Amino acid sequence: MKWFVMLVILLAAGFVGLVAAGENGWDRGPLVITPEGEQKLVLRLDQAVRVADPGLSWIIPGLEKADPFDVRWNDLDSEPNLMQTRDGEQLTVDSYVIWRIEDVEAFRRSFQENRKRAVSRIDRVMRDGVREVIGRHTLHEVLDEKRGAIMKEITEKTRENVKPLGIAVADVRINRTELPDATMESVYARMKTERGRLARKTRAEGEENARKIRADADAEARVIVANGHREAEIAKGQGDAEATRLYAEAYGRAPEFYAFTRSLEAYRKTINAKTTLVISPDSEFFRFFESASGGR
Repeated sequence: MKWFVMLVILLAAGFVGLVAAGENGWDRGPLVITPEGEQKLVLRLDQAVRVADPGLSWIIPGLEKADPFDVRWNDLDSEPNLMQTRDGEQLTVDSYVIWRIEDVEAFRRSFQENRKRAVSRIDRVMRDGVREVIGRHTLHEVLDEKRGAIMKEITEKTRENVKPLGIAVADVRINRTELPDATMESVYARMKTERGRLARKTRAEGEENARKIRADADAEARVIVANGHREAEIAKGQGDAEATRLYAEAYGRAPEFYAFTRSLEAYRKTINAKTTLVISPDSEFFRFFESASGGR
């Protein structure tokens, strides 16, 4: 039992020693511990043989070594650069890229273990992509109309160019875009001219619509008035016809009374306090002024 306990203790101590050696360096023991967010490239006589993922792995002491590579996502903020759009405008563009090591073997082959060289290369590729894509678009498209599509195109181009280097790109974004003073004045003048043109066009269209509305209203008014006159004439004609019918009916029933009432109406409309008539006394007009005996 004592020998068994001592054996367990020795094995545990050996294991701890291997772990400690693996943590302190590749050449201190056969056990390699790779933490989360890191990969290790196992080299045999300086030739890559395999990749150790996070966790425990083994190497052959004295023959193999394990080089660590940080494979977590990193952000690279590029310095502002002056770029030109398709319509000849100057822009100061500040951009950044989100990247990480995707293929440690390709990354080591491209940059050895010099991470600064890799960062410099990524920055240059990103700036070239931004300059190329912006150069194929107008200032208005870059600032507003196609900004999302431009960002996507820049990301795809940068991702494609750095992939053979063992680098993955998640996104490329433009932090801000600034116009130089000369460009700003030029853009302002062009915007003012464009807005003036649009204002004149809008006013002209408004005046044309107003003339059309007035013309339509006048035509509709003339139609309404004409219809009103027509209906009035129809109603007047119908009234006159009805009056004539009533007069004829009344005359047929009592011709003398009809003649009497018509004459009275004629007297009322013709004679008043200021009327002076010069007419023969025996005129038919005064027929109903005669007395019952026939005198005037």
